[in-house]
This record gives sequence, C-alpha cells and structure tokens, in this order.
Amino acid sequence: MNIKIKHILFLLLLVSLPSSAQQSWSLDECINYAITHNLELKNQEYTVASSKETHKQAVRNLLPSINGSASYDVRYGRSVDPNNNNIIDTDFFSNNYNLNSSLDIFRGFQRINSIKATKYIYKAVQEDAQQQKYLLAFRVMSAFYDIRFFQGALKIAKEQVSISDTNYAFVKKQLELGLIAQADMYEAESVLLTDKLAVTQAENQLAAAKLNLIQEMNLENVSTITLKADALDLKKVADTTLQTNTVYSKAQTFLPSIKAGQLKVKAAQKQVAIAKGGLYPSLSLFAGYGTGYYETNVDDITNEIISFKNQIRDNASRSIGLSMNIPISNKWSGRSEIKQQKIALQQAENNLKIQEQELYKLIQQLVQEKNALEVENLQSLKKLKAQELSFSIAQKKYEKEMISAVELYQAKVLYTTAQNENLQVQIRLKVNQSTLDFYNGLPVFTIN
Repeated sequence: MNIKIKHILFLLLLVSLPSSAQQSWSLDECINYAITHNLELKNQEYTVASSKETHKQAVRNLLPSINGSASYDVRYGRSVDPNNNNIIDTDFFSNNYNLNSSLDIFRGFQRINSIKATKYIYKAVQEDAQQQKYLLAFRVMSAFYDIRFFQGALKIAKEQVSISDTNYAFVKKQLELGLIAQADMYEAESVLLTDKLAVTQAENQLAAAKLNLIQEMNLENVSTITLKADALDLKKVADTTLQTNTVYSKAQTFLPSIKAGQLKVKAAQKQVAIAKGGLYPSLSLFAGYGTGYYETNVDDITNEIISFKNQIRDNASRSIGLSMNIPISNKWSGRSEIKQQKIALQQAENNLKIQEQELYKLIQQLVQEKNALEVENLQSLKKLKAQELSFSIAQKKYEKEMISAVELYQAKVLYTTAQNENLQVQIRLKVNQSTLDFYNGLPVFTIN
C-alpha cells in the first residue's frame, strides 16, 4: 500500500511541475523569450551601457580637474634646507602639501563637439541593438512558420495514410473474393508503406524544425515545443497593392539600421570638427595652493622647532593664472588627423548608402515575391481543387474496377503534391506579407 501511495504522489508531483515543453507558444511569446534569453543581445546591452558611460564622461570633461598631493621627505647628510635654501649637514624631515586645479576655457570647441559625437554614437549603438532584436525576431518567425509548414505536411501525409489504409482494406477484401489479382494487393501495400514512410519523414522534418526554433529561442531542458493552435490562419490572404518606393520611404523613417547609419554620419562630422579644433589655440585657467612643514624651521628666540600648525599657516602659498597653448608645428599631425577624420566621414556616408541600397533591393524583392506568390496562390488553389476532384473520381472508378491501382496511385500522388504545393505557397505568402507589413510600419510582432 505504501508503495502505491508513493507512486501516486510521485505522479502528482510530476504533473504539478511547470514545463516549457507543455506550454503552448504564440509567435510573440517565442520572440520575446528569445530576446530575453539571447546571449548575443546581452553583449549588445553591455555595448550600449559602455557607450552611455563614454557619453557621460564626455560631459564630465567640462568640469575642472582638482588634484592633491602630500609628501614626507627624510634627508641625511649634506643637503639643502628647504626652509631657507642653505647648505646643512643635519638630518631632518619635511612635509609638503599641494592642491592644484585647472579648467579648460577654450579648446577649439573640442569638448562640446566630443559631447555631441559621443551622444550620436550612444544613440547609434542603441539602434544597432534594436536592429539585432529585429533580426532575431525574423529568425524566430521563420522557424515558427517552418513548424507550421511541417505540421501541415504531416497532417497531409497522415490523411494519405488513412486513404491508403482504406484502399488496402478494400483491395484485401476484393482479393479474398477473387475479384482482383494478387498484383493489385502488392500495389496497394506498396502505396500504404510509401505513405507511412512519408509520415515518418514528415515527423522527422517537424522535429528538426522544432529543434531549430528551440535553439533560436535558447529554450533549455526541452526537446520539443507546442505552438498555439490559433497562431496562424493560412487561408487569410490580403489583397493589397504595394509600391516599392512607398514601402522604402516608410522603412527609412524607423528602421534601426538606417537610423544608426545616419547617427554615425553625424558622429563622424563631429569628429572632423574635433580634429579641426586641435588647430586652434587653447586657453585654460589654473589655481594652486601649497604649504609645508620643515624640521629645520626653528624659532630664532626659543631655538625650538616651530609647531606644525603655525608652519602650515605661515608656509602657505597660493597661485592663480591663465595658460595659453598655441599649436605652431606638430609634425603636421593636426592636419593629418583632420584628413583621417574626413576619410572616416566619407566611409560612414558610404556605409549609410550601402544600407539604404540593400534595404531598397530587399523591399524590391519582397514586393516582386508578393505579387508572384499571390498569383501562384490562386493557381495552386485551382490546381488543388482540380486534383482533389480528379482523385475523388479516380477513387470511385477504382472501386468499380474501371482503372488500375497504378492509375489510382498516380492520381493520389498528384493530389498530395497539389496539397503540399498549396501549403508551401500559403506559408511563403504569410511570411512575405508579415515581412512587408513590418517594413511598411505595421505591427507584426510585439517586442517588450
């Protein structure tokens, strides 16, 4: 009895444990899980944080610099008395304390331009991170719809097994009655085994597609995944006409890769300004405070060492001033830096043009593919209906012994092919429409 109770409790525990594999996933859930658990995106977050800190430091560079120092000096033998600069042979020690500050007043606007440049870079890195999220989302979406396709293909394969199984039973009964030859029996059995093999292959392809999605999501400790049944309506096809230029213009306004390229161009422009600022004179304000304590500093009357407090007060010195640095010749390094930054600007502008060109080509291909797939979809639907009717007629003819098993099998193969072709077109069209909707600024998936 105790063994049975333990067994029941163990089963209840297993049932109560949460399992990612038992969860039904929607497309948005898959995407957001993948984004949350993707390690490459974590690196992007670190890059963003580093760029943010770089920008903050560029702002802090406007603040004055303040440095303090203290020293303890013990001298032996013949040396200079730091109190009066006389030569003495007495061992002694001394303390020195200094506080210095400096502030840049003018540096050819380099500090201001550096703040702007780092701000543009920070924003560009943020856009790059967002672009990586979108790329991951599209990979997950592709894997998601691959599962949908192979689920449909498996369903079709199982339907064909059911039909072949029914035909096999019919042929077997006909053979027992002596109405057909043994060859028909072999043919029906061969068709049934072929269809069962197709089911096995479809199951393997579905398992591989699920594994691909699991890996894209970085879903751990699971070997399979279940998608929500209402995640996709394969029969829903939009009838809209899209123009490449319209979609491209819309995509340019929000696509992170384009925005990042534009920001990098602005940052490069500021880098040129920073390099030019190096040719201007620089002006800085400085101030300092210093004092010290010397063992050799004695009172003339009492011949005792003056107290630490009094020496610190009496030995204090203060300074304030302006410093100007005028670059005259630095081996032409300033001019060279300007040229280098101008080249970097040209590269940034060219990279932006490449991004825009690649985007336009992609949208061109998507629009062309959409138009082709919509026509192909209509044709595949007509073909599917025709092959379904043809197979239905062939099935009835076979039952009346008007055609051979080979002819029935041919009709069945054509019907199965039409089903798979239509399913593939539907999936491709859905992915194409979702991708175009994204570039057209429509909500396709929700990224938290």
